[in-house]
Amino acid sequence: MTELLIAANPDPSSSLAYLMRVPLGEGMVLRTSGTWPRTKALYCYPVPPEEWPEDPAIVERVPLRSCARRGAAIDLVAARARENRSQLVFTAARGRDAVFWQSPRTRKQARPRVNLPTARAASIPGLEIIVDAHEHYAYRFNNQQARTTSRALPCGDYGIALDGTLVAAVERKSLPDLLSSLTSGRLRYALGELASLPRAALVVEDRYSQIFKQERVRPALVADGIAECQVRWPTIPIVFCETRGLAEEWTYRYLAAAHAWATAEPAALGRVNAYTISPPAPPAKEPGTSPADIRAWARGNGVHVPERGRIPASVRQAWDKSREPPS
Repeated sequence: MTELLIAANPDPSSSLAYLMRVPLGEGMVLRTSGTWPRTKALYCYPVPPEEWPEDPAIVERVPLRSCARRGAAIDLVAARARENRSQLVFTAARGRDAVFWQSPRTRKQARPRVNLPTARAASIPGLEIIVDAHEHYAYRFNNQQARTTSRALPCGDYGIALDGTLVAAVERKSLPDLLSSLTSGRLRYALGELASLPRAALVVEDRYSQIFKQERVRPALVADGIAECQVRWPTIPIVFCETRGLAEEWTYRYLAAAHAWATAEPAALGRVNAYTISPPAPPAKEPGTSPADIRAWARGNGVHVPERGRIPASVRQAWDKSREPPS
């Protein structure tokens, strides 16, 4: 059975008192501030495997039933009855790689015990939501009456278009991502781009109270930064939705309301002029126009063509001419 090893950090200058060795691949080593996320999520910092000492001072050995990577996280299941589940969530903070080690107890807000409604939003059947092509682990809206299409959005992660024009967009943030973008200044640029849209919002997948439980960033700094952003861009609400599921539901209903506003308000269409969404790019090649097809046509019509390499321009011109409809 594999083990999660916790050892004392031999570096006295580090504020993270422990080293953790995760049995994944050749072994992943992280500095951490605790031996298990019992009352709060623990900040971790990934380091090279060589930093694991040759003779470590082991503090705790945790036998594991499972250690598996799932997207941007690693799920750990300990072989014990209590405190047996935790998760390492990978993100970035202040331009550096960071990891937050959390457990079901530290993520109680992930189970709000509510039943989400199934009624369609704004009475719109099959609302089409555009998902930014660069969005990682995007909302699927499987529980909502909506369908998605992947396109490159000029701003935001999710949007709706009316007659090819972007009407509204929602920027999604996890709490670690919010902290990272706020302290690095990227959040201000994102809000500035969203402000050019008729309707836009920022949704956070966590409680507002969680910003006051951070250790690596001063909570007052975060609270001041969020307040400053809300005052600077008052048309863009910053909504804390407690969980990812609730944030997905809120995004769906916000975009549906924006769609209804854009189609029903008489003067709305005149103000929807920020961005035009290009249709999906057509396939690079039409069926039947591969080099192999051109060579087969040339051999069948007595036109000399080399077996390999670039097809001569004269052969391509003859091929194109053969494809033209008769005049």
